[in-house]
Amino acid sequence: MFPIRKGLALDGVLANHSVQTPAKLVQNQRGLFSRLMKKKKNLCSRLGHHSSARIANTGEKKMKTIVSAVCCVALGCVLVFAQGSAPAMTDQQFVDFAAQTDMLEANLGQLAATQASSQGVKDYAQMLVTDHTDDYTQLGMVASKDNLVVPKGLDAAHDKMIAPFKNLKGPAFDHRYIQEMIAGHTKAIQVYTKESADAQSADVKAYANQTLPTLQKHLDGAKNLAKAKPSSKSM
Repeated sequence: MFPIRKGLALDGVLANHSVQTPAKLVQNQRGLFSRLMKKKKNLCSRLGHHSSARIANTGEKKMKTIVSAVCCVALGCVLVFAQGSAPAMTDQQFVDFAAQTDMLEANLGQLAATQASSQGVKDYAQMLVTDHTDDYTQLGMVASKDNLVVPKGLDAAHDKMIAPFKNLKGPAFDHRYIQEMIAGHTKAIQVYTKESADAQSADVKAYANQTLPTLQKHLDGAKNLAKAKPSSKSM
């Protein structure tokens, strides 16, 4: 055991330290508590300021994100609408488009009589030859009333569209022909719809409106052929 040092009196220890009364201790504790509460209040105030700033910054960023998203959606809608609508045409430009379309569809229809393998495709193609030949004749009568010129033959661009079909036979021809009919009639319907509302000539406007049901019939027929399974004879 460690030795006990003698001569170290309790009175000496107390003499070197001031003795506080209970009242004094309570007062000191109250002062300490007050200082602690004041520091806590200042700390909370600073933290609250920083939190508010963070919340404000977050809210501002979210608002900017929402505004940007709305602008992008609006711009996308404008672009989609612009792409989906047909460009403005003069009546002469429409007559050119309609005549080239009629001649293209009639030529491809005649080619399908020998190149196609599906009887359904051949029957559909013959319907287009008849309808577009009639449309071309009707277009000529309408154009003559307004001194508009109807093309008598295919231009280079449309003649080029026929060339690939001359090298196709059987199911390959059927597939490409059907896809071309869907794309071509979709575009034609857009152009005729716009002309039926915006044409300068009342006769041209009436012709475009009267031809739309025929074009829609052709588009629906092509889509039905695309959905149909090829028969064993066409394989």
